[in-house]
Amino acid sequence: MFYFSEQIIAVNRTTPLNLKHLLVLDIETVPSYEHYNDLPDHWKVLWADKISKTMPEKNSPEEWYPQRAGIMAEFGRIICISTGFFYYDTAERLCFRIKTYAHADEKKLLKQFVEKLESFQKAVPDFYFAGHNVKEFDIPFISRRLMMNNMQLPAFMQFSGKKPWETNLLDTMQLWKFGDYKNYTSLKLLAAALNIETSKDDMDGSMVRDVYYKEKNLNKIVAYCQKDVVATARIILRMINESPLPDANIFIAD
Repeated sequence: MFYFSEQIIAVNRTTPLNLKHLLVLDIETVPSYEHYNDLPDHWKVLWADKISKTMPEKNSPEEWYPQRAGIMAEFGRIICISTGFFYYDTAERLCFRIKTYAHADEKKLLKQFVEKLESFQKAVPDFYFAGHNVKEFDIPFISRRLMMNNMQLPAFMQFSGKKPWETNLLDTMQLWKFGDYKNYTSLKLLAAALNIETSKDDMDGSMVRDVYYKEKNLNKIVAYCQKDVVATARIILRMINESPLPDANIFIAD
């Protein structure tokens, strides 16, 4: 059976993986404005400049806005952050608890998230973030949005100038690359490749914008985000050849 050793998947070169030190994370984002025409004029110019080298010729900046603005921190915002951590209950069963922060007011959401992170760090000083593409998307996006909301970047999220093994990040997408840095594998595909069951509901990441702005159903987005956190947790367990995490051992905090 395929698996990573705990040393290979370690947060640095000397410390092996401890599941209880992981904070599994996923975010959901949307464009800051529902419609392109709602953008201030000078932001329309900045948008056109931002996408000038990546937008297909057949598209206009207006057409490209609803598809791409939500994944760019300068033009998008966070509406949901789900986190999860492993622990052992009194019967020594491995369990997983999820806590979600979701709000239309991004600054309020981020404040709640950072406060809980600071509490988690006090309990687990050497914790590290885990997620799928967390290194290149989730953590940079959160960091940029904190700064854009005039909020202080916590010390444990300051990675500038650090070597890869000095950062508290565990990225399942990076682990799956095996040195093939041109490769991109979605969370859904990786879960399928490792025979991990995922939700068969009718939502995927491309639908978050419409579910938020048109359906106005933040709860549906929360449920989707939480399922991604669970899928990531199960991928990590699979990668280190741990027993699968049953649904009965997953708990959602209020």
